[in-house]
Amino acid sequence: MNKWISLVLGAFLLGASPSAWALTADEIMQRVNDREDGDNIVMEMQMVLINKNNEQRVRRMQQYRQDKGEDSQSVIFFEEPADVRNTGFLTYDYDDDSKDDDQWMYLPALRKTKRIAASDKSGSFMGSDFNYSDLTSYNLSDYSYKLLKENDKVDGSDAWVIYSEPKNDDVKEETGYTKSVIWVRKDNYVVVRAKNWVHKSPDIKFFEFKDLQQIEGVWFSSEIKAQRRFGKEVVHQTILRQQNIRLNQNLEESLFSQRRLEQGL
Repeated sequence: MNKWISLVLGAFLLGASPSAWALTADEIMQRVNDREDGDNIVMEMQMVLINKNNEQRVRRMQQYRQDKGEDSQSVIFFEEPADVRNTGFLTYDYDDDSKDDDQWMYLPALRKTKRIAASDKSGSFMGSDFNYSDLTSYNLSDYSYKLLKENDKVDGSDAWVIYSEPKNDDVKEETGYTKSVIWVRKDNYVVVRAKNWVHKSPDIKFFEFKDLQQIEGVWFSSEIKAQRRFGKEVVHQTILRQQNIRLNQNLEESLFSQRRLEQGL
């Protein structure tokens, strides 16, 4: 997964303190990738879609996520407004780098479950500024990294600035990004800001992970802002708020099935 994005819909666990010696970009990103993110999570989410005229649409969802061995499973059910109610999104996120993650979208108006093909993962998730690819894991070996800045500040916290670029065109096509600049907090290896160049587009996408809170030792970003820009113009933006976060819940395996996806909440 692009763990720094997909954990937007997950969690950040406080890692060990950074080492006294300087770390390379690859070592930093390995620690970001290796950080634990909780065994299972239940949360409410609010997604606010804002166009360039500042007109807003608000969507409310429930998300459930659990680990299954080294893999993870996640399901999102849309509750409001009425035109998207019972829309569902299911993800199987595999630890095996050689295995593609699986994603399915259930559209109640069509009474149909659609599998998200690899070629479609760069597309917009429900009209938002998050791609389908943003909601699954990434493989470290697919990217090259370079440390741009050893010391920077984000909201008063020390951070590294890292340049990331896919090693081949297939990754660019699937993720929808040609390169990224990432800000990683030094005290907990949480990505707090990112700048992504959109593939085959002049647009740039900015992500901010705001209002970090710690719940049972796990760091969550209470508000995530994704903004798409053309030059200095904001074309569209999405604000995702995570609320009523609960860890260590008893979740049934059947919750993460296509059958349950089609039943809704």
